[in-house]
Amino acid sequence: MKRFIITSLCALAALTAYAQKSPWSLKDCIDYALEHNLSVQQSSLVLEQREVELSTAKGRRLPGVSAGASENLSFGRGLTADNTYSNSNTTSTSFSLGTDVPIFQGFDITNGIKLSRLNLEAATADLEKARDDIRVAVAQAYVQILYNQEILRVAKEQSAHDESLLDQIKERRAAGKVSDAEVSAQQATLAQSRQSEIQAGGNLQISILELTQLLELSSPEGFSIVTPQVDDVAQTLLMRPEAIFAEAVEIKPAVESAKIGVDYAKLSIDKAKGAYLPSLSLSGGLGTNYYTNSKIPSLSFGEQLKNNFSQYIGLNLSIPIFQRFSARNQVRNAEINYRGQQLNLENVKKSLYKEIQQAYYNAVNSQARYNGSAESAASALQHYQLTEEKYKVGKAGIADYNDARNNWLKAESEHIQARYQCLYQTKLLDFYRGAELQF
Repeated sequence: MKRFIITSLCALAALTAYAQKSPWSLKDCIDYALEHNLSVQQSSLVLEQREVELSTAKGRRLPGVSAGASENLSFGRGLTADNTYSNSNTTSTSFSLGTDVPIFQGFDITNGIKLSRLNLEAATADLEKARDDIRVAVAQAYVQILYNQEILRVAKEQSAHDESLLDQIKERRAAGKVSDAEVSAQQATLAQSRQSEIQAGGNLQISILELTQLLELSSPEGFSIVTPQVDDVAQTLLMRPEAIFAEAVEIKPAVESAKIGVDYAKLSIDKAKGAYLPSLSLSGGLGTNYYTNSKIPSLSFGEQLKNNFSQYIGLNLSIPIFQRFSARNQVRNAEINYRGQQLNLENVKKSLYKEIQQAYYNAVNSQARYNGSAESAASALQHYQLTEEKYKVGKAGIADYNDARNNWLKAESEHIQARYQCLYQTKLLDFYRGAELQF
């Protein structure tokens, strides 16, 4: 127990130390999540189970060996060796060793091994799909942190700017150039900026928490990420969804798993048809026994075991004639399942194509939105700066200033969001083609 506690504390200390690693790149996050995420670990356990099942299926080819021993006691009236009855006590001890060797089981064993191997391949594909899912989820959470960091940066800069502007207005009030009402209005604007900063900070903490939960970290404290250098992703040339799908359908684990499901269902039909075929097995064994009767002298234990030693060998043939339509219905169910798996494969392919189409048009829209929001943010900033200059010299009121300020903040927020959405969507299209998710 003491060793367990020490080991647990060491593991916790190591995990905490890793959690305090700063900052984390997207690759760091993905690698750590693939190793520690519980969903991925559960898929790994399923893979291990399929490996055990395959070993069990292969073991059915081996002979079965069993040994047995029995001891029987009899009291009272019983039949004697001279065919008369008398009151006596008898004991009987027997030993046996037998084996059973399957020779032909209607291809049940062979097909069972093939099915188990397909199950293992499907579990491998499912594990890789779980890994892909966690890669995408981590990348989404990572991008959300990047976005919230930028929003917080803008909010902090605006709060500092409004605070500086308030100081200027107070100086103008001291000089008698503005009224107390204008000072109060600017104080309200500063309070609004600080509230926006608090909200942006809260959103950032929530997005960090979501990512650390995906990583299975115990706490988000001290966690930070690398801010990548974002190129002009709006100029990235996008492949058509049909071309991306042609590559993705050959490599994506979800499609591979569905294909294996079709192969499994087809082989299950052959396995079900095996119930129509006869089965043949070989059996053999050794046996001996020891017998005593209270009314009759008995040979020694060793002599009886030697004299009663016997061997046997036999072939067992079983030919199915009428099985109450059980075999026929099993074949029918297997054929129905095969058609269902074919439909499932087509559905998986269509779902993948829809995902790629959606990602493609999201990327196209995000590129257009990024370009448009850049112009909008620049115009809003220019208008805000001009309005601010007028506000400083008393040619514009606080309402005009706040409108220009809020319009710029909204346009800047949309521009930042469009930039990271464009980054994510374009990288997601590359991911469908087999590339790693890297910013």
